[in-house]
Amino acid sequence: MLDNLNWWEIGALLLLALLIFGDRLPAVISDGLRMLRNLRSMARNATSDLSKELGTDIQLEDLHPKAFIRKHLLSEEDEQAIRKPLQGVYDNLRADVTGVHNELKDVANAADLRSNGRTSTATSGTSAPAQRASYDDAT
Repeated sequence: MLDNLNWWEIGALLLLALLIFGDRLPAVISDGLRMLRNLRSMARNATSDLSKELGTDIQLEDLHPKAFIRKHLLSEEDEQAIRKPLQGVYDNLRADVTGVHNELKDVANAADLRSNGRTSTATSGTSAPAQRASYDDAT
């Protein structure tokens, strides 16, 4: 949450909190921290109770519906049966992306070779005076 705030914004928020709450600011902060601790404790208790009821180890992240179904309701065979049709599509897509990536590398290398070839002829003196003369005429 605080990753999106810079030091000036944090300082402005603290100053605003001091102006709003005044002498009560330490009590408000301690009440907020106590509430946060209580919420975390309630979440831990709820996951442990759910874990005891289901007879399996459940983490807080496992409570997401997709993760819960995948981990606790599907067997290994069911998950493989669901993934099998999509695996071929994934493999084909990955091969296509790899091919496009390799072709782009080849094009970039060819462009680098062409640009290096032009700069070497420009430094040899054959086309540099012509370029300089056209630049002088334009001014």
